[in-house]
Amino acid sequence: MQNIEFEINAINVAVVTLNRPNIHNAFDEITIAELMSVFDIVNDDNNIRALILRASGKTFSAGADINWMKKMASYSQSENEADALQLGRMLHKLYTLNKPTIARVQGAAYGGALGIIACCDIAVGSKLSKFCLSEAKFGLLPATIAPYVVKAIGVREAKRLFMTAEVISARRARRLGLLSEIVSESELDSTIGLMIGRILKNGPRAVSQAKALALMVDEAAISEELMEKTSKINAMARTSEEGQEGLSSFLSKRDPSWLTDV
Repeated sequence: MQNIEFEINAINVAVVTLNRPNIHNAFDEITIAELMSVFDIVNDDNNIRALILRASGKTFSAGADINWMKKMASYSQSENEADALQLGRMLHKLYTLNKPTIARVQGAAYGGALGIIACCDIAVGSKLSKFCLSEAKFGLLPATIAPYVVKAIGVREAKRLFMTAEVISARRARRLGLLSEIVSESELDSTIGLMIGRILKNGPRAVSQAKALALMVDEAAISEELMEKTSKINAMARTSEEGQEGLSSFLSKRDPSWLTDV
């Protein structure tokens, strides 16, 4: 691949690396297409247990590639809509991926990069990281990433950061919910390793379905219909092969089968 690196490591965790350090891992239409392709691979491979999204060099991502932005300026309205829709589809694939996703964030993250971070289930950043929704500085809008950023940090804070385009610290990003954890840069990999270790102790199907469950009930009204639906999901999990194995292993004081598979 041209702009990213992709590997599946020894413990069946997919590692995707933005690999354009010379331009601060800015992304363009090629990067978006490559990410979409990789997310499809990860989604369809039942052996993969999680995905780590990282970047090479000192910067996580400067957002959109300036040369890509120059090309977009000459596009027609319909061409711009189609181009933006590809970014939207890539973000949606990441947000709904049927595996846990962890962003490893070092250095700066600007513009569209915040959309990528917001789409991940967990985001671990270094204490010195900086963040900016910078689109308004250029007379543009963070429209395609807006649904995910608003989900992550809430509408009031999103309005402020959309309008001011101010740079915020890792500590503030953590308080807002954009980051899940902040650690020193030297601790990024070990912290993510601990999180991966916790995930791998759990039933693979349960992890995937737990993520889908959270997405399903997000903002849903607590109604009789929802109670019936979640009760059915609960019952199906209890009677599933994985659920039976988990309970049996617990009662027998042995490791469940999925631990021996890793």
